Amino acid sequence: GRPRGRARCGADAPTHAELLPDTLAHMEIGSVAAATLADPVGRAVFVRVTSGVDVSAAAVADYQARNPGRLPETAVAGHLRASARRRAYRRWLDARCAELVTLAPGYEHPGDPRQPDNTHSH
Repeated sequence: GRPRGRARCGADAPTHAELLPDTLAHMEIGSVAAATLADPVGRAVFVRVTSGVDVSAAAVADYQARNPGRLPETAVAGHLRASARRRAYRRWLDARCAELVTLAPGYEHPGDPRQPDNTHSH
């Protein structure tokens, strides 16, 4: 059966540092998605959502051709797979937010200067 509760759900999750080992990984996934990975449950969701993500031998060979000597040959597939999983998780999280969040009228584009600022007054 499925694990129940926060403790069991995230018990086998990878560490935050395993999923986001450096600043580049944090930047790649984005601050909101990175924040979800601070919790073991978020990391368990990451594993479940990205378990089917892999990279092809052609992608590995292409990377090696474009970046000779950057990484040991044995590390390239893992590097590319980790990056692909972060992208997949970010896309999944964006899609889930779009499904679950309904913005109130007038707040659909909060950063758009063409939208009226109907809550700001002096």
